[in-house]
Amino acid sequence: MRAARLMSLVLLLQARGGMTAAELSQELEVSERTVHRDVLALSEAGVPVYADRGRGGGYRLLDGYRTRLTGLDRAEAEALFLSGVPEALREMGLSEVAATARLKASAALSPGLRDAPATAAQRFHLDAPGWFASERPPPAALAPLARAVWGDHPVTALYRRAKRARPPEQPGEAGREGGEPSDQAGQAETSRRRLEPYGLVLKAGVWYLATRFAIYRVDRFGEVEIHPDLRFERDGSFDLAAFWSERAAHFAKSLLTTHVTVRLSPTGRRMLPSVADAAALDAALASAGEPDARGWVTFHLPVESPEVAYGQILHFGPEAEVIDPPALRARLAETADRLRDLYASPGDVCETRDTDGVGDVADH
Repeated sequence: MRAARLMSLVLLLQARGGMTAAELSQELEVSERTVHRDVLALSEAGVPVYADRGRGGGYRLLDGYRTRLTGLDRAEAEALFLSGVPEALREMGLSEVAATARLKASAALSPGLRDAPATAAQRFHLDAPGWFASERPPPAALAPLARAVWGDHPVTALYRRAKRARPPEQPGEAGREGGEPSDQAGQAETSRRRLEPYGLVLKAGVWYLATRFAIYRVDRFGEVEIHPDLRFERDGSFDLAAFWSERAAHFAKSLLTTHVTVRLSPTGRRMLPSVADAAALDAALASAGEPDARGWVTFHLPVESPEVAYGQILHFGPEAEVIDPPALRARLAETADRLRDLYASPGDVCETRDTDGVGDVADH
């Protein structure tokens, strides 16, 4: 641990020209006393580091000194390409490796380019998790699966899968090695599987493991055993990004199991791309009929279920009219009646009920 810290200290001084003990302490996450001891150790080892006295002083390397420690090893080089997703690096246990790689890369740059990493970092940042994501630790299986992915090592793992009739709630493939449904319904079953982990994908804060033919949610894995003495032969034609894109698109379309027929006003037509599922939009637009005298157009909108369709149609407000199915039309008509009654007399006192069913009086 100390050897890595000493190397980092040298690389920091080489990349930045000079730093105070306080700045080094903050970068290395140690005390200033530890920084002073580390500088002394480097000096005794023959590294020409010296202290500038007085105001604005600090530690510097002798002009012209270049460390030979700038060569990236394989793990550092691979982690460097992921440095734009710091949260993902941390969850996979690669943050320290990536930090060392960035220092080495910075130290190797010419003096005029050494501010390039900081310049880029202050202008571009990738925040992968979705909004309102809860603070939760990464799945326990993520780190061992990441090690297996890097090393092309097969794994034997316990995997929890739930039984349900509807399509899986992730872009996997049904069958022997296929994706699994959500925990929201059905009885979970756990099985032991031998897998060849090709890659990991972080989607909206959720980690997925890709094999050659299927995708699994990492948080459904239990115990993971890596076989470090074995390596599987990767399919050279496998493209993780293309594989994920194809499976994600297939999964999204598989959820659209029914249709609703809806008439949209010109305003409703402009709202359609922001209300309909992205996977349903092309089919909906292709089904569009001719505008009537008022400019209203009939669409056949693919939806996941009548319940989901109900929520989507409410977003249109008065700019949409459901034609079919009749049950959804009747439900929306009932909702419209309730809204009319609710807003008919905005100054009146109305009765509300609390969660215990006891009537209260509120002034709206």
